Amino acid sequence: MTPHSQVPSEPARRLALVTGASSGIGEAFARAYAARDCDLALVARRGDRLEALARELAAAHGIEAWPIIADLSHDEAHLPIMAALRSLGRAPDILVNNAGFGIPRRFEDAPWSRQRAFLMTLAVAPCALAHALLPSMKARNWGRVINVASMAGFAPGVAGNTLYPGVKSLMIRFSQALDSEYRAHGIKVTVLCPGTTQSSFADQAGYAHLVSGSGLLNRAQSASHVVAVALRANEAGRVVVVPGWRNTLAVGLLRVLPETFTRRLVDRFGARYLLGEER
Repeated sequence: MTPHSQVPSEPARRLALVTGASSGIGEAFARAYAARDCDLALVARRGDRLEALARELAAAHGIEAWPIIADLSHDEAHLPIMAALRSLGRAPDILVNNAGFGIPRRFEDAPWSRQRAFLMTLAVAPCALAHALLPSMKARNWGRVINVASMAGFAPGVAGNTLYPGVKSLMIRFSQALDSEYRAHGIKVTVLCPGTTQSSFADQAGYAHLVSGSGLLNRAQSASHVVAVALRANEAGRVVVVPGWRNTLAVGLLRVLPETFTRRLVDRFGARYLLGEER
């Protein structure tokens, strides 16, 4: 792991650890923190993209940036990340749990190895990283945690992306619990619950055709805008943030309408995101 730096190390500078940093919302978080004069530990599987991003942001902002190649679907995936941080002699002040993917299939149509990888990446690894990093934040009496969830965390389960709403709901409740436990120690915890966002996630999750051209694209928010909303909310001490008034309204309706009604509505809408059987 080689650091990219344009200036000597400055320990006083905050260090932000961002997972899923090679594209989309994760990349937007990396760019936003670099612009705020934070050093970066960038985590993702795609080493070439991490290297390029680290070099770019170091050159543009005079910070230090370290690419950490890691697959969060593996058992104890946080341990090599923590080892890399120890080798740097740095402890992150900021944690952004963003890495994730979707499985637009019915539960049995994707192999269990894929479903398990989903749980490890979106549920186990974020909790493990928070568990590992919160003690040092508490000792410094300063820290920031942003967990990226989704509007789907407020919705009932539907066919396809079977585990997605449940895992995102877990991250919402987990973030609320962390806020209750650590707010008095100078740590601000925010869970970001975006709706449709312009990023490569749509390509991976199989619904890019729904956010191209007209229609949903007009309501999709840019990753940079979503991140800007999250950072303002985090500094203000807001725990749950839903970017965009349309999304906020939709979440409000999901919370107050009878579930028998919302299940039918969400099931009908969600069918557009369901692909056929895997080949």
